[in-house]
Amino acid sequence: MISMSEVRPGNGWRYLFRGVMVGDGHRPAGAPLRAAQDEAGVPPGVWKGRGLAAVGLAAGDVVTERQAELLLGEGRHPDADRIERERLAEGKSPAQARRATVLGRPIEHNRSPKTDKAKERTPWLGMDLVFRPPPTAHIAWAFGDDETRLVLELCQDISRDKALAWMEDAVAEIRWKGGGKHRARVKDGLIVAVFRHYESRAAESKPLLHDHAVVSIRARRPDGTWGNLSADSMLAHIVAADTLYTLYFMEEVSARLGWVWEPREVTPGRRPVMEIADIDQRLIGWQSTRRQQIEDALPVLTAKYEERQGHPPGERAAYALACQAADQTRPPKRTVLLSLTELRKRWRDSAIRAYGADVIDRLAERARAAAAAVWARVRPVVDIALAAVDVVAVVYVMRGAFKRHHLLAEARRHLSYVLRGWPHQVGLDEQIVQAVVDDYTRPAGRRMMTADLRALYPRDTEDQAVLRPLTRKRTASPYERARLAADALRVRAQAVRRAERLGSRTRPRTVAVPAASRSRPRPFHTGREASRAPEQTTDVDTVEQTRRTLAEAALARVREGARERALALGPRPQLAPATAPPPHTQQPGTQHTPGRTTGGVA
Repeated sequence: MISMSEVRPGNGWRYLFRGVMVGDGHRPAGAPLRAAQDEAGVPPGVWKGRGLAAVGLAAGDVVTERQAELLLGEGRHPDADRIERERLAEGKSPAQARRATVLGRPIEHNRSPKTDKAKERTPWLGMDLVFRPPPTAHIAWAFGDDETRLVLELCQDISRDKALAWMEDAVAEIRWKGGGKHRARVKDGLIVAVFRHYESRAAESKPLLHDHAVVSIRARRPDGTWGNLSADSMLAHIVAADTLYTLYFMEEVSARLGWVWEPREVTPGRRPVMEIADIDQRLIGWQSTRRQQIEDALPVLTAKYEERQGHPPGERAAYALACQAADQTRPPKRTVLLSLTELRKRWRDSAIRAYGADVIDRLAERARAAAAAVWARVRPVVDIALAAVDVVAVVYVMRGAFKRHHLLAEARRHLSYVLRGWPHQVGLDEQIVQAVVDDYTRPAGRRMMTADLRALYPRDTEDQAVLRPLTRKRTASPYERARLAADALRVRAQAVRRAERLGSRTRPRTVAVPAASRSRPRPFHTGREASRAPEQTTDVDTVEQTRRTLAEAALARVREGARERALALGPRPQLAPATAPPPHTQQPGTQHTPGRTTGGVA
């Protein structure tokens, strides 16, 4: 996953230099950066991003303390000392020489008494993006041999760099013209300093392979001048970048180690997370001590929220409460620092004492055996039409009104669930989103859209009376209701497709609906009429029964069509059955949808 925090002058800048750059340890005042990194057992930071050429740096260069202080601490050129000396030699004043080293607007401008609005806010100097693989990847990295460890670190490098490249190309915008209200694409790219860490900051350290990618707020506009990145654009797309990073990491691990991924439900009723198959679940609990601390503090905060607001927290409020619980349970920094070799030995001894040597030594062997079993029963094929139905149903039930980046994040989650580590074709996520936008959405205000229920829900059956209430508030969690709606709609879409393949026209079907939920579908309402409309109630059992009824009706329709064709064409000669290749040898791809012109074949 990817989390994001801002770097500001003052405490944010000091935390970056005394904590992040030395492995989240404690850096004594006056200690050189490289010596502190060697003592902490972490590698030096390196520069990344296509914007480095504009400041005379190259990808892979080591981040020096002076460069980081100038660029990430003051918003100046990383080679400002040389530029300032040259300007002074040319006869410039000290103020003019310093101004020549500033990239964009000086941070002192925000403390100027001439602009009341500017001095009210604290400027950003950078954005700290933390890239963390799934917990089972930490476990395999900590207990595997040296080759496995290096491969997983390489997978982390590749997936992180690909996610950053996508943010450079599709997300990064720079503020432009009056008051920064306009946005424009950056001319070169981003300037990023990457620092690798190996452990969590808990009192009892546990394996946590993660990277801090500190993105400089300074970037060049299309005309070559320097300005500030649009932080709200980066924040809005952080979930889409997170799902892309996870998707790439899964693909790299499966391609290089032969492992496969399966969904794991962390919290009942919430989104599952993808984990390496057949990694002992007890090791996840052993590794996630911080998670347990957060989960212990979260119920208290949730109860206070319900008492104050009068209703359970939604998805956004639940995330904010989780962040608050993490801040409250954050332990102090460690003072004893160990090398990676010493840490791996300590982790291994602790896990063996808790669960035995057999669990640790056979970890990679069991993962490879589980991969063979999963590929024997899972066919990694992406159907664009069905994926579009699944994505729009989940996003609509979870959010109501949404933007394109919400669909993009859900499309990438869908690819993760379906492919389980198989490489996806470039642009397939965008094709799914475009199919959703073209077929199942309508405008819903300024820059927002929502699901087009007339296109999404069936018109010729009575199951609309059951499917429509799924989008309203209910005792079930939002994601659980979203999955029920997506499953029901996907079953109907498959039934319509089978009928089209048989060359027959779809006919209205009667669906068994309980009397409490058998009501006529209501037309669209706007304004006060919609707010006064009574809300229907449908329990989970009713929805499950309707979904099974839809599946049975679809199957019966397919059989009926097959019998009609058989009677019309007469008996046909029997052919010898062909031997099909095993499922795990089939390459993943996309299925063509007859009659569709949107999406196509990827």
